[in-house]
Amino acid sequence: MRLATWNVNSIRARVDRIVDFAVREHIDVLAMQEIKCKTEQFPFDRFEEAGYHVEAYGFSQWNGVAIASREPLTNVRTAFPGMPGFEKGHNGPDAPQEARAMGATIGGVEVWSLYVPNGRSLGDPHYYYKLDWLSALEQYAAESLTVNPDLALALVGDFNIAPTDADNGDPSVVQGFATHVSPPEREAFAALEAAGLQDVVRPLVATGYTYWDYKQLRFPRNEGMRIDFILGSHAIADAVTGATIHRNERKGEAPSDHVPVVVDLDLEGPDDDDRPMIF
Repeated sequence: MRLATWNVNSIRARVDRIVDFAVREHIDVLAMQEIKCKTEQFPFDRFEEAGYHVEAYGFSQWNGVAIASREPLTNVRTAFPGMPGFEKGHNGPDAPQEARAMGATIGGVEVWSLYVPNGRSLGDPHYYYKLDWLSALEQYAAESLTVNPDLALALVGDFNIAPTDADNGDPSVVQGFATHVSPPEREAFAALEAAGLQDVVRPLVATGYTYWDYKQLRFPRNEGMRIDFILGSHAIADAVTGATIHRNERKGEAPSDHVPVVVDLDLEGPDDDDRPMIF
């Protein structure tokens, strides 16, 4: 399975580019974030013409997630247990949920396309919402892997966190003054790893960013951030045979400010019965 994640920053503005990438790179499963459209506005036909099954979930011009897959998607969900909601000025546990998560089972793998809240600024209600959201995600992952330690679980998407200083090359994002690099956010990312998940790209792609702001010539200066991840359980990590950050997708006409992150998974492993017999 070739699994990819991409914050597309408006699916309708970039559908041709996204489908072309998926076909050209032989992507089997593409998790998308920030589709920025209602579910019924998603360009399903373009993906279906290219041979993909698609599930999408969006409310308006903000947020939104989707998964395109060569194989059918089953057990599709639009929230994980305990996922909090958010509404400006709303206090309490019953705030409406946003379109930030989609989970599905594909070829025996539980894949979640996740668009973690931005946080906006330190001390903002959205920042505490972000931390609560990550805490609920960590609890779901931990409980799932406790029940089934061999579960093939992949949490992929835009995490809006640069977990180490090496993941941040944007001079405007300074620890202590900005989100994405604050200690509580980094601790929340570390908690996901402690729950039994691994960044399966970093061992194979030690450097490189996945996001560059459109402003201040951030991309030409390579002042980016690594905030898009594929986190996998041991069953996923053990199956990884390759990984790529497609930096060139930030180039060209009207690119997203994020680029795709891709991993290759050998989920079957070697089949001894298929090996030639030697006498």
